[in-house]
Amino acid sequence: MNTSIVVIVMASAVAYGTPLLYAALGELLTERSGVLNLGVEGMMLVGAVTGFLAVQRLGGSAGISLPVAVAIAALAGAAMALILAFLVVTLRANQIVAGLTLTVLAGAAGLSSYIGNDFNLADDPARFSFQPVKLFGLEDLPIVGPVAFGQTWLVYLSWVCVAAVGFYLARTRPGLNVRAVGESPAAADAMGIGVTKYRYLHTLVGGAFSGVGGACFSLALLPQWKDGLTAGAGWIAIALVIFSFWRADLCLVGAYFFGAFSALPLTLQARGISIIPLQPQLLEALPYLMTITVLVIVSSGVGKRRLGAPAALGIPYVREER
Repeated sequence: MNTSIVVIVMASAVAYGTPLLYAALGELLTERSGVLNLGVEGMMLVGAVTGFLAVQRLGGSAGISLPVAVAIAALAGAAMALILAFLVVTLRANQIVAGLTLTVLAGAAGLSSYIGNDFNLADDPARFSFQPVKLFGLEDLPIVGPVAFGQTWLVYLSWVCVAAVGFYLARTRPGLNVRAVGESPAAADAMGIGVTKYRYLHTLVGGAFSGVGGACFSLALLPQWKDGLTAGAGWIAIALVIFSFWRADLCLVGAYFFGAFSALPLTLQARGISIIPLQPQLLEALPYLMTITVLVIVSSGVGKRRLGAPAALGIPYVREER
C-alpha cells in the first residue's frame, strides 16, 4: 500500500473509532462503579435513531440542530440506562441477563427499529450532518493534517472527554469514591459513600455516552438511518474497555485500533485492492474476532485479576443489616 492509502486508513481509523471511544468511555465509568452494562448496543441504536429523528424534525440551522440532536441522543441513552440501573441496582437482577434483554428490546429488532419505521426515517438522508472542521489550513499538512485536523467536532470533543474521564477517575474525590464502590462496595458503604447513588449516576452517564456514540453513526459517519446501523459496535466497545485495562487513555488507542480494522476493508474496496481471497468479508469480521479473543482471555479469574478489573464488577450489592 502506498502512503496515501495509509493516511486514508489512519484518518478513517480516527473517524470510525470515535463512536467506539464514546461508548467505551461510558462503559468504563459504568464498570468502575461495579455495574456490567451489556446493553451498550441497544443504547447506541436508540441514541442513533433519536439523534437522527431530532435533526430531521427540528427547525433551525445546522449549528443549532446538530448540538441539540446530540444532546437528545445522550438523553435517550441515559433513559435506557436508567431502566438498566433500576433492574440491576434496585432490584438486583442478574446484570448479564438484564443487559442482554435491554439490547434485544431497544436494538435492531426493538424500540430503535420501531421509531425508525414509524417515522419513515429510512427514506431520506440526514438534513444536516457533521462535516470535517477547517482549522486554518492545518488539514492540508502532509500525513498529520488529514489524520488530526481533518475531523469533525465530535472527534475533538471525544478527546476532551478522554482527558476529563481520566482526570476524574484518577485525580478527584468522586472519582476515587466510584473506584472504591467498584472494588469493595461494603467498605465504601462503611465509609459513608452512597453505593446506590454512585452506581445509578455512573450507569446513567455511561448510557449518555453510548447515546452520543450512536449519534456519531447517524449524524457523521453514515448520515442516514437504517435498522442495525451500529452493526455490533456496542459489543466491540465492551471488549475495548477490557482491552484498555479500564483506563481512559488506552480506550482512545484501542478505539482507533478497532476503527482501523473497520475502515480498512472499505478503503481497500474503494481502491479495488484485493490482498486475500474473501478479503472484504474477512476484514469486516476482524473487529469481532478481536472482540471474541479479548473476552476469552478475561473469562478466567486469573486473566480478570491480572488485567485489573474492578473486584465487584457484575456483583449486586446487598447492604447488611446493622
